Amino acid sequence: MPDAKMTTRRLAVHYGGKLALKEVDLDIPAGDVTALIGPSGCGKSTFLRCLNRMNDTVEGARVSGEVTLDGKPVYGPDGIDPVLLRARVGMVFQRPNPFPKSIYDNVAFGPRLHGLAAEGEEMDRVVRSGLERAGLWAEVKDRLHEKGTGISGGQQQRLCIARAIAIEPEVILMDEPCSALDPIATAKIEELIDELRENFTIVIVTHSMQQAARVSQFTAFFHLGQIIEVGATEQVFTAPRNELTQGYITGRFG
Repeated sequence: MPDAKMTTRRLAVHYGGKLALKEVDLDIPAGDVTALIGPSGCGKSTFLRCLNRMNDTVEGARVSGEVTLDGKPVYGPDGIDPVLLRARVGMVFQRPNPFPKSIYDNVAFGPRLHGLAAEGEEMDRVVRSGLERAGLWAEVKDRLHEKGTGISGGQQQRLCIARAIAIEPEVILMDEPCSALDPIATAKIEELIDELRENFTIVIVTHSMQQAARVSQFTAFFHLGQIIEVGATEQVFTAPRNELTQGYITGRFG
């Protein structure tokens, strides 16, 4: 297994009195796609949001245990500043959520916020590169000053990916990025994920086991807030070690 880019140890999350995640240990290998699968409400998205401290914004959420990025703690007194953390660990959400700005300004938003590029030619290059890497440049290069909300759903999701990668994060978290998209748009996003892993570590929550099998190298199966099984994707899908995993994959529950 490659070196871990991020790790969690005894990670637990409470929402008020409800325990949503129980003592989760997981290593996220660098330069690969890790898929998180499991039935609705099993803790996949909660886990994902711990990796870039998005749960900090949820009222009543309490996170305990350890999360590290390159061996450095994410939480606690010595933890990475959340703004810097989210620059290194980007996020793409379930529904495309472009800002109500132009396509250009959507991609330029992060680089402007973090002072990564000067306005003018340098920013033009950053925007073009982000759109090219998201497989969107050819479709929108003549529409850069139109609203990002005016393109199709699949294009909007690729715009959100372009926006996430424009600040050169190290990790990209994807929370069911295709659930609102049609099969053709989904196939484009899956191709894109395969290309992006050359430069980024990716963690994807997906309801589609076919998608997990297609895009990931490692798979973690969550059930009732715990990880039941984790391993190479091929092994988890063809020879699961746990009966619960077998039951979920064969459709007996979920």
